[in-house]
Amino acid sequence: MGRRKIKLRNLIGILKDRASIIKATLSIDRHVSSIHVAILRATTHHPSTSPSENRITAVLRLGNSSRLTSCTCIVALMDRLHATHSAPVALKCLFTAHNIVSNGSFILRDQLSFYPSTGGQNFLNLSMFRDDSNVDMWDLSSWVRWYAGVVEQNLIVSRVLGYYLSSSSFSSLNIYVNNKKETIRDDKLSVLLNSDLLWEVDVLVDDVERISDAPESLHLRRNSLVYEAVTLVGEDYRLVQRELWVRFKELGDRMEGLSSIELTRLLAALKTVEDCRERLVLLFVNRKMNVAFWDLIRQTKTKLVEMKEKREQKRLEWTTSGLELDKTSESTQFWNPFVESGPAVSVSV
Repeated sequence: MGRRKIKLRNLIGILKDRASIIKATLSIDRHVSSIHVAILRATTHHPSTSPSENRITAVLRLGNSSRLTSCTCIVALMDRLHATHSAPVALKCLFTAHNIVSNGSFILRDQLSFYPSTGGQNFLNLSMFRDDSNVDMWDLSSWVRWYAGVVEQNLIVSRVLGYYLSSSSFSSLNIYVNNKKETIRDDKLSVLLNSDLLWEVDVLVDDVERISDAPESLHLRRNSLVYEAVTLVGEDYRLVQRELWVRFKELGDRMEGLSSIELTRLLAALKTVEDCRERLVLLFVNRKMNVAFWDLIRQTKTKLVEMKEKREQKRLEWTTSGLELDKTSESTQFWNPFVESGPAVSVSV
């Protein structure tokens, strides 16, 4: 009986897709019609098939036209996302949006990132999304909520850093591979204030936390939709690691000049990333671990703890020294020898 219901649901989904495409095709405005058709074809109701590369490419090509076309494309995608109660459709909408962030034109990305964290038409918050049609869709809904949070955090990171995460966003960094130093330094970070660097670190760490907070139903990664989403998120995570690397390295070089509050803030960020490690390993189970990244975190964390302990020791020494000076000052007080009784006179030396 359960299988029959699932088959019926899939059939209804197919009919809905066809009806929507026919409706869009009959639109008077052919240009708008073609945009809606491209979005509908990339976000069908089929529960286990991810959008093909051709479907995604057709959407991305819309960004090579005018700003109006890009705007219409994003509006259509967001309308589709927020109107659906289907977990597969929502996942495909998010997968399409994620591809726009990763591979789309600047105009298309710009339209998608418009007010990502303050509400409005493009707000991706789906924290209340539920598809209760059956148990599988209920479980799949948790991946929709997770994926929406990841894509939205990706947009927030891009706004804070001032550029979209991609392989070309890196000009350089310093890394050690097999104990050999590869110098690829990003000099842009050297001109940033400590507070600005720490702000960027906080946003990137939030991204790592969001990624690691994946649903417990990891068995659903066998689902093609979930697999493709996790794969794309894995690419984001690799880029976030690189962004964190150069910032941890830069702040580590500035350690002597950091205030106590800044040291505490950096240490908290390192601990947070370290706490996410186990969950990240489970999520990206087949992915090669970046040993150098975790070594940098461990080494920087150790140096920070030592630095804080040294400063605390100095503070205690200064406090003790101050108390001894107070006692010495008290001992210099004496009674006027020419007066039998009278007030104490303090001698300055």
